[in-house]
Amino acid sequence: MRTRIIRAAAIGFLLAGLAASSATAKHSSTKTSHLLVGINDEAFSLYGNPAAAFETLRSLNTQVLRVNLYWGGTKWAVANKKPSNPTNPGDPAYNWALYDRIARYAHDSGIQLMFSILFTPAWANGGAGRNHAPTSFKALHDFAYAAAVRYSGFYNAPAGQIDPTLGSGTLPGVTMWTAWNEPNNPIWLTPQYKRVGNTWRVQSAYDYARICNAVFDGVHSVLISPQRGPVPDEQVACGVTGPKGNDAPRSNRPSVDPLTFLSAAHKFGMKQFDVYAHHPYAAAGNEPPGFVPQGKNRRRIQLGNINLLINQVNRLYGPKNFWITEYGYETNPPDKTIMGTSWSKQALYMKQAYAIARANPRISMMLWFLVRDMPQIGSWQSGLATVKGVQKPAWNVFKGLPRG
Repeated sequence: MRTRIIRAAAIGFLLAGLAASSATAKHSSTKTSHLLVGINDEAFSLYGNPAAAFETLRSLNTQVLRVNLYWGGTKWAVANKKPSNPTNPGDPAYNWALYDRIARYAHDSGIQLMFSILFTPAWANGGAGRNHAPTSFKALHDFAYAAAVRYSGFYNAPAGQIDPTLGSGTLPGVTMWTAWNEPNNPIWLTPQYKRVGNTWRVQSAYDYARICNAVFDGVHSVLISPQRGPVPDEQVACGVTGPKGNDAPRSNRPSVDPLTFLSAAHKFGMKQFDVYAHHPYAAAGNEPPGFVPQGKNRRRIQLGNINLLINQVNRLYGPKNFWITEYGYETNPPDKTIMGTSWSKQALYMKQAYAIARANPRISMMLWFLVRDMPQIGSWQSGLATVKGVQKPAWNVFKGLPRG
């Protein structure tokens, strides 16, 4: 068994890591009788004015906030520069400032924070692009470990590496993690398929099995101390799948349906996870949450047929809780495409969707996407409010939803 200890005498802190075999799926959930209600909206909370954002989130009775924790590939990434000691969160190449800030605000607001580790830095995949897997999954494991150390709830940042306006002392803990985002969609992970001999391999599932394993093992390798054991209540969600896939490797934009993706990831060695995450969006604004896809779309997993995916997880991994880490309906106005629905229908569908999720004994969390509409019509207009802050009927519906 390999053990790694990070000593930080100057800050009086000790953490250790050991092989993830000692950190089995202690959260391999069975049934749940509650539903956490939250928001997925990093543009609103991570980059903007955090004081105003968290005042709004508190007013909405938000229990959980999900944002991406960028390993690389964006100006907000932690590790655009290669660290010399990647398992040490105090390595000077790392830039955690944005994430330290949101962790402080979430903690002070009584909101649980979820970090989704996402995108590969150029140094870790030979400059292939941020949505390509790393060439060494140990690099991802080490970053996940460093992130989990920093946000273990027991870490004091080295002097000069934390904004003094945010206070000093121990950084708040983050116990909810996801490995990547929608890996069955080429926007987030590519290539989706690769020719191997005479067959097409689901390359995204092949790579994702290793992404999930790296993040799971990295996060669960953190110990408070050798005597006190692992960080309590840590949960890593894998999957984080989008609702659809064309399963067409020769197409211009191949993608993989969630059922096929999960089977392939299991086949390619995705070992374990605490929770499975999925995004069961409707295909159109006129489809209510209970709609069940039929015919050629029957492998699309929406809220109405999510038990197909839940049952497959059960068969492959045993009973697990599910997190719906993105869900929403776009509105018309302003989106006049087939994805847009009326403001009143959005509010109605929200009520129905959360009622369906709450009634499902496997679903323990559901996050709405977004607080405010995105300004570009080609992006998402599923907000509880418009770009200018005008509250839609869904605003008050969300506030009044039963909490876990």
